[in-house]
Amino acid sequence: MKRIIVGITGTSEVSLALTLLEFLKKQKNIETHLVITEQADKILKHETGKDIEDVRKLADHVYDQKDFFSPIASGSFKTDGMIIIPCSMKTLAGVANGFSDNLLLRAADVMLKERRKLVLVTRETPLNYIHIKNMETVTKAGGIILPPVMSLYSKPKTIEDMEKHIVGKILDIMDIENNLYRRWGSE
Repeated sequence: MKRIIVGITGTSEVSLALTLLEFLKKQKNIETHLVITEQADKILKHETGKDIEDVRKLADHVYDQKDFFSPIASGSFKTDGMIIIPCSMKTLAGVANGFSDNLLLRAADVMLKERRKLVLVTRETPLNYIHIKNMETVTKAGGIILPPVMSLYSKPKTIEDMEKHIVGKILDIMDIENNLYRRWGSE
């Protein structure tokens, strides 16, 4: 059984998190642990029209961002990694600087200190120097920066196709089998 932590922060493209959670929910061998920030809840409603309860139902375990007594706050709780999707620049800065003032940031800090996979699906454009330096810091610490960059080689026909491509790339990094997108050379 794989244990994956999913963090959702307050930035655009929260639908990527829904696509990821919907896929993981269908997998019998994956247990999900979810943390959603307050701002993410607001953006979720604005961009998708969904309620936070709809998202919570997609996870096996859901934690309040203030709950530092949850299992995911400790390195002794074994997980296979964490995905922050989407990842705001504020969250990136918190991860890069070890500023663990909420559970989502603490869980990310645990991933880095325990040398577990941490994928940040960063959302901002254009990037400024501070964003780039924070990405460099997280990368040097062992994290993986995966901006949701659209790809046309898979010949997407819908926004959903593009989202599945990004989520498929994330799942590949987490060593989770998927066929969400057409791989290069698969024609």
